[in-house]
Amino acid sequence: MSPLSLDEAYLDVSDSEHCHGSATLIAQEIRQTIERELRLTASAGVAPVKFLAKIASDMNKPNGQFVIAPHQVAEFVRALPLAKIPGVGKVSAAKLENMGLRTCGDVQNSDLAMLLKRFGKFGRILWERSHGIDEREIHNDRQRKSVGVERTLAEDIHEWPECEAIIENLYPELERRLAKVKPDLLIARQGIKLKFNDFQLTTQEHVWPRLNKEGSDRHRAQSLG
Repeated sequence: MSPLSLDEAYLDVSDSEHCHGSATLIAQEIRQTIERELRLTASAGVAPVKFLAKIASDMNKPNGQFVIAPHQVAEFVRALPLAKIPGVGKVSAAKLENMGLRTCGDVQNSDLAMLLKRFGKFGRILWERSHGIDEREIHNDRQRKSVGVERTLAEDIHEWPECEAIIENLYPELERRLAKVKPDLLIARQGIKLKFNDFQLTTQEHVWPRLNKEGSDRHRAQSLG
């Protein structure tokens, strides 16, 4: 099992003998157990790969489940809007649609070299997801190594004061997320990530010799720019 958020997790049942190895029945039993013991509803998605399981889990909320069997992947993905793929936000989806790319089927009919040239690493991920490919494994020993917050802007900005104002607005959410981190964990590195209008990324980082969570300082972070 790999936690995704406070109330979400990935579960790999590939080798499970429970419910005769049926992922659909296992998901159903988990949902029934949650409702019986906690009086809460839960939704579930069943699929051969992680990103499709995530999408499937949103299909029949708040109290249902959706199954994408292996033989259904190609047909399901072909008609899937790109905006449904985790990691493709509203701004990215709008830019892709301006290129004539609205569904995974559109990406399947496009050129990988063009996507790589235009979007870099993101282009590769987009191509793989549009073909139903997600080779990420589920690890049950994952530890949080970073805390961050980001926002994709609807319009490009060009002046530092605008950047500074955005960083200032992002900090309350960053501090809220930091507050959830165990107090004995130390912050060793702070950084700012910039995404340009061609989806290329650049990161400026600084390593602090001894910095705990309380030492997180927005002015230090802004000085990285």
